[in-house]
Amino acid sequence: GFEYATFSKTGDPMLDGNICPRNHDGMGAFEGRGRHIVRLIRNHEARNAAGDFNLGVTGPMHTRYDPQGMGGTVTFDFDTRNKRVVREFVSLNGTIVNCAGGLAYRDAGWITCEESVSGVKNGFTKPHGYSFFVPAAANSAVPAVPLKWMGRMAKEAAVAAGDGVLYQTEDAGNTSGFYRAIPNNKHDLEAGGKLQMLALAETWQADMYNGQTVGKRLAVQWIDIGNPDPQLEIGEPRLFDQGREQGAAAFNRLEGIYLAQDGRSVYFLSTSGGEAKYGQLWHYIPADGKYTLEDQLVLVFESSDGSVLDSPDNLCITPRGGILFQEDDASGGDNDGHPLAPGLANINRLVGMGRFGETFEFALNVQNDAEFAGACWSPDGEIMFVNIFGSGAPKSGMTCAIWGPWERGPL
Repeated sequence: GFEYATFSKTGDPMLDGNICPRNHDGMGAFEGRGRHIVRLIRNHEARNAAGDFNLGVTGPMHTRYDPQGMGGTVTFDFDTRNKRVVREFVSLNGTIVNCAGGLAYRDAGWITCEESVSGVKNGFTKPHGYSFFVPAAANSAVPAVPLKWMGRMAKEAAVAAGDGVLYQTEDAGNTSGFYRAIPNNKHDLEAGGKLQMLALAETWQADMYNGQTVGKRLAVQWIDIGNPDPQLEIGEPRLFDQGREQGAAAFNRLEGIYLAQDGRSVYFLSTSGGEAKYGQLWHYIPADGKYTLEDQLVLVFESSDGSVLDSPDNLCITPRGGILFQEDDASGGDNDGHPLAPGLANINRLVGMGRFGETFEFALNVQNDAEFAGACWSPDGEIMFVNIFGSGAPKSGMTCAIWGPWERGPL
């Protein structure tokens, strides 16, 4: 009973005169102007070399953070009645490797993150590895201002909780940390703040990617990061090393993060975590002073096999409280084919989780071995938008709108 439409494909002309960039990744949905309009802001994880703008994010020169950077975001308005794009434009440019991200405080906009700490030694004119804010109401490209106080790292995603605190994930193999950024002014992220890294309260330098028990509640604490913007080019210690020295926990490839329906706690993914290295789902629960007297961390799910869940990257909590994983197994090398995708050695799926923790296939990418990413919902909960990352070639990446009888299942 489901239907879908595809649009905004790599290499297609955009309505603002630019070309749709490559590598569609994280994405957020917002109320649009008009009864049937949804506004979406989409990341482009372009990994072109410095100065190579082949299918990169272009846009105006005066708003670019780094003239040699080819990543950024595209904002577009989607008509849900006629299932078509009615407006699209480059909204942030001059960044690199814009991977995932998350919604800002009270959905004021989109926080886009650079999953690379490349800098002048790599041919760029400025250091990278920062978060940037894109206002949801902006109707043209905004100046790209790095939020350096939120940390410089291979940053995957960031999302604001109901109290304005921002939670962030790091994608750096087994030396990945989980961070929170406490802003001085939750309405103005450029006003600075404090950066911290998670540690287990009772275990020094805990390794969270194996030996963990599903459902066990672990007390956690937060460690201050003294230098959130290290000059890595001259050997200053990275954020993970600063936190680890003080006992912080290590995860494996932290990627997608999403705010829970309670508006306080967050779910986040470890793409290659777990004994079988097929992925973990974690739930961070801040103390509320009534039911939970201390901040806690819970391993909700750990995949035992690639057929169950293979390399979850982006994460989405649906309007009905369901969990949707977006796989990224393009480089997995496990040759997990699928009868519906003949010729593809490594398939990627949208995998849902049922009410009792069971996983199920919702959708399969039969076009190529690229990941799904950026799943989000129209404000009325009727349409799910999701990206196919693509190979970088024209037409290989795209955005999809999916609608149908959501009420019949756990999503």
